[in-house]
Amino acid sequence: MLKSTVLDPQGTAIQQALASLGHAAVRDVRQGKFFVLDLDNLDRAAAQAEVERIAREVLTNPVIEDFRFEIVEDAKPALAGQAGQQK
Repeated sequence: MLKSTVLDPQGTAIQQALASLGHAAVRDVRQGKFFVLDLDNLDRAAAQAEVERIAREVLTNPVIEDFRFEIVEDAKPALAGQAGQQK
């Protein structure tokens, strides 16, 4: 996610579009990126360290973005529920 001190013009545009569609209760929108990483054969501590390193060094720009992550054990593959869907 963009840091709260960084302007988010896309989030603002989304909020305005929602308001014009009658969703007046939405006061603010911040948009961001979402990644799913499928790791192989790491214990929880090693997985956390690996994901944090990847997020910090590759997936985010630490000057303008913050990140958070969640470790989900034995999760279904990210694309498993999308078989047969059109893109």
